[in-house]
Amino acid sequence: MGDSPRALFSVRHCPTPNPSPEGQGLKKVEETMTTDTKPRQRPAALLLTPAAEARIAALMAKAPEGTVGVKLSTPRKGCSGLAYSVDYVGEAKPFDEKIETPGGTFFVDGGSVLYLIGSTMDWVEDDFTAGFVFTNPNAKGTCGCGESFMV
Repeated sequence: MGDSPRALFSVRHCPTPNPSPEGQGLKKVEETMTTDTKPRQRPAALLLTPAAEARIAALMAKAPEGTVGVKLSTPRKGCSGLAYSVDYVGEAKPFDEKIETPGGTFFVDGGSVLYLIGSTMDWVEDDFTAGFVFTNPNAKGTCGCGESFMV
């Protein structure tokens, strides 16, 4: 045997030439089948662009004392029901998703992960505004101002 676990399973049903009076007409023939199982890497809850990572590093550089990271959550507010909120955090919660970035630790609220799976977080600056921009495949709609979304 190798280093990986192997599972032996499967039962195949074959019709018999003479069906039973109950109409079962099947008999079991055991067959051995092997399957190699390998642990699968968990997908990232959120992808951060290099610009978002740089902004997290800038936030952590001027963070208040006792800050352990920056956290993204999706509180219920706004026209569409959910909004993005980025805040400093002083302690890690057990169910929060933890993402290590070059500039510091980034957390995703455990209750918000399902709304954010597959999303990309970017930092965008132009002449008039600067802020985090989210590309969220789970969002089914947004409000007119773009501050909130629904899933």
